[in-house]
Amino acid sequence: MINQIANLPEVSFIDNMTLDDVQAKLVKAYQDKYKELTGKTLTLQRADSESLKLYAVSVVLFQMFLHVDNAGKMDLLKYAYGAFLDNLGALRGVTRLPAAAAVCTVRFTLSAAQASVVTVPAGTMVTNGDGIYFETDEEAEIAIGSMYVDIPSTCTVAGAEGNNILAGAIDILVNPIPYMDSVSNIDATTGGADVESDDDFADRIYLAPSAYSVAGPEDAYIFQVQSYSSSIGDVEVTSPDPCEVEVRFLLKDGTIPTQTLLDEVCAHLDAERIRPLTDHVSVLAPTQQSFDIDVQYYINQSDAGKASTIQGEVAAAIEEYIEWQTFKIGRDINPDVLTQKMIDAGAKRVIVASPSFTTVPSGSVARVGTQSVAYKGLEAD
Repeated sequence: MINQIANLPEVSFIDNMTLDDVQAKLVKAYQDKYKELTGKTLTLQRADSESLKLYAVSVVLFQMFLHVDNAGKMDLLKYAYGAFLDNLGALRGVTRLPAAAAVCTVRFTLSAAQASVVTVPAGTMVTNGDGIYFETDEEAEIAIGSMYVDIPSTCTVAGAEGNNILAGAIDILVNPIPYMDSVSNIDATTGGADVESDDDFADRIYLAPSAYSVAGPEDAYIFQVQSYSSSIGDVEVTSPDPCEVEVRFLLKDGTIPTQTLLDEVCAHLDAERIRPLTDHVSVLAPTQQSFDIDVQYYINQSDAGKASTIQGEVAAAIEEYIEWQTFKIGRDINPDVLTQKMIDAGAKRVIVASPSFTTVPSGSVARVGTQSVAYKGLEAD
């Protein structure tokens, strides 16, 4: 969830009332009414039968209060979820993105050049042999004298499961074609995504009003790029010159988009209802700035009994740092964050030989290279 939503103040439609508050109110009301009717002062004890009845009723009443609080919050972007969030989105003309299928480009290669055109029909299926199938998006022809043709292809099942199949792994032709010697995806599969999450959908609802502008504001381009597919994560929009717009993005898992996906997003942005008439839009992959991780760390002697647990938590903290560092375009390489996360995980002292602080310019993203993490043992507190 973006900071503009996450940082909104907390609200309560029941004035932050707790179960203890409800119980106290019921007991006081009972005691006040008893004195009003009898003229006598009554102090209920926790184990009194009347108290037990009131406490039982208070649980039901408190559940009702929670439903009232939740009903009010479902009208607010910070809290709404599921169908409630879908209805909020409808007020701004925004709908939740369905699951998207992964895409790639598949090369169909002949055994020898032919004297006539060889047609590859649309919907021709290929697979990697592990139950994931792709089919060609369009009919294509291998010209006379040519050996191959490259065809954009889409996974037959929507969702993230079709992602990250390496180039060359899709090499089985399901529908036989005469003279065809081999098939192979020439790029890794990307773009597959599950149904848009509540957090991502809320972000787009927040950004949606920017799309009303015809001047091409930054938020409008971010909204439109993220609206293309729920697989898209961080988006950066820059304008190096008047009327020149450069869009760069990462996928949610931090990977660099393939040229196939870049072309599809570019075509999406070029639609008349999206691109301001005077804008020339380029969709580019972020440039990559590599860094290595070389760290040593110690654990307090007093934590000797849980040293192995701490080592596991430190390893997880390093992975968390890598995600933080590499999932955001233009984020400076900051070893202080690595140190903080390792110490929060239980390390006593951290020695970072690499990375050093490095400025990452706009349009670039940090990419981790080699990793060396050494646990140096226990050290006196």
